[in-house]
Amino acid sequence: MKLPVKLLPLFVSFLLLGCSPSKQPIRFALLTDTHISRNGGTSVEDLVRSIDEIQANDSIDFVIISGDVTESGDKESMLEVKQVLERLTKPYYITSGNHETTWSESGVMDFSRVFGDNRFEFTYNGVYFIGFNSGPVIRMADGHVAPQDIAWLSAKLDSVNKKHSNIPIFAVTHYPLKNGDVDNWFDVTDVLRKYNVQAIIGGHYHRNLVYDVDGIANVLGRSNLRDADENNGYTIVSITKADSIRFYEKRIGETAQQWYSLAFEEKKYEAPQANLRPSYAINDTFSNVKEVWQTALQGGVYNTVAYAKDMFFVGDDVGTFYALNAEDGSIVWSFPTGMRILSAPCVAGNKVFFGSTDCNIYCLDITDGHLIWKFETQKAVMGCPIVENGVVYIAGSDGCMRALNSENGKEIWCFNQLNNYCTDKPIIANQTLYFGAWDCYFYALNTQDGSLKWKWSNGKPNEKFSPAAVWPVISKNKLFITAPDRYFTCLDCNTGKEIWRTNRYKVRETVGLSEDGKRVYSKCMWDTVIAVDAQSKDFKLVWATHVGFGYEHNPCMPVEKDGTLFVGTKNGVLYGLNAFNGEVKWQHKIGNSILNTPYAINGNECIISSSEGTITKIKVE
Repeated sequence: MKLPVKLLPLFVSFLLLGCSPSKQPIRFALLTDTHISRNGGTSVEDLVRSIDEIQANDSIDFVIISGDVTESGDKESMLEVKQVLERLTKPYYITSGNHETTWSESGVMDFSRVFGDNRFEFTYNGVYFIGFNSGPVIRMADGHVAPQDIAWLSAKLDSVNKKHSNIPIFAVTHYPLKNGDVDNWFDVTDVLRKYNVQAIIGGHYHRNLVYDVDGIANVLGRSNLRDADENNGYTIVSITKADSIRFYEKRIGETAQQWYSLAFEEKKYEAPQANLRPSYAINDTFSNVKEVWQTALQGGVYNTVAYAKDMFFVGDDVGTFYALNAEDGSIVWSFPTGMRILSAPCVAGNKVFFGSTDCNIYCLDITDGHLIWKFETQKAVMGCPIVENGVVYIAGSDGCMRALNSENGKEIWCFNQLNNYCTDKPIIANQTLYFGAWDCYFYALNTQDGSLKWKWSNGKPNEKFSPAAVWPVISKNKLFITAPDRYFTCLDCNTGKEIWRTNRYKVRETVGLSEDGKRVYSKCMWDTVIAVDAQSKDFKLVWATHVGFGYEHNPCMPVEKDGTLFVGTKNGVLYGLNAFNGEVKWQHKIGNSILNTPYAINGNECIISSSEGTITKIKVE
């Protein structure tokens, strides 16, 4: 029987694993950071050169690709990568990087559609290899390993180790699993350190590097892209079981040069380094802040909750939508969609609305979660819906902002002139719908027929600077936004003309409005929260507070309720500020990863979701 080429290593391993690992050397190629772009350039040529050289090298057994295979995470570029990889008759195994996650029009789903999965595991000659995603989902955030991936990793390692005790293991990620790169690195290394992990391998930094991550060697290979000498290359890893693990830099057409080696031996790791772990000491300082309840969902959560009739509603990273009891956080009901949910839900009457990366817009009954209707689109739906006068407004990745009848899901109109995907939550004022998209533009549409009233650009040609993640706010015909260009912008709602625009404070993708409409809030990228006069014809600072959260780029909107401004961060700390003068009233650390926009119940209570998959009720006593 002739096995498919990608199953041959598994077949070989089954023959070998009944005894000790084979003494036969293993040699594989590590490709990383190929950054194939739909805009052309030399990246495709570089990948072809590497693949053809690897294919011609009979000593290389297989290929591992460790992320950032594309520049923009688009399906077209992924298909081009796959076409080049199909030149191989050797097996290859692939996982994603931050360029497939942060800037993905599909919510990272196209990677699995094209390559089959963004995780892999296989055994070759008695050595076990396991790869998984470590990139942030959608937002420009730190690396993150989702809770469902950590659970998968733990289950797989436990299973293989029970079958083949102390089997040598290599873990493959894109980011190094270290503090400052992956926010929950310790959750992953706590799993890995239980086993005979020889090394973690990956890329991300485009050069040869070695880190010690909690005692485990983390080796990063060079980018496949050409360097200053106009030559590209990759890494060859050679495992000699009686000896060592050697890492070679292989430039195209040149002799491979060894640059690092590790002993191939049984690894036993000591206790974790506690001083490197996040500190929760701040919670002792502000002991009046309590976690009333916390519910852990199956997957990570990447948006805020909605509330109605003593229930909170939210979707998670594995595609399940939940209703939670507001009193104790217990799950009232759940509804499965086909893929991850990144859309913040909206409730109107007895219905809750949201989008899914399975390309559908959903309407569920809030009492028991049964499906009322769904509307199928051509691409992922990551936009956040709003409902007004029986109409649902929501955008997706298919270039469309839609107005749907909330009763039956019938399309009322479709504005199909967006040039990229949309993740924004729009706002309505004076029969006008306002929102941004990842195509460099901010839009104003007539709510009656979807016609364009105006669109505005900050002048940046790169789509990554689009005013697309911020939830706009409006006060007395002034619209306020911030974007990755670090400018605070005030536009005239009627014309889209700039009233004022400043980069005096390095704000980014966060805006909130006071309950009385007099102040607009934003987080700065370093430590500071500001309040601006919403009624002034010029930029006028009301207050600026050095809060001390460090470097910050999480699009978590500040929310005011009853005089308290709730501010979440990428590092899992929630702050309560005096909305009138900016004084820090309290702090509470919930985790070490992204907190989403809070839902404020009153000035002393809120619900906050996180990318760690938790929904937490906070109360200040």
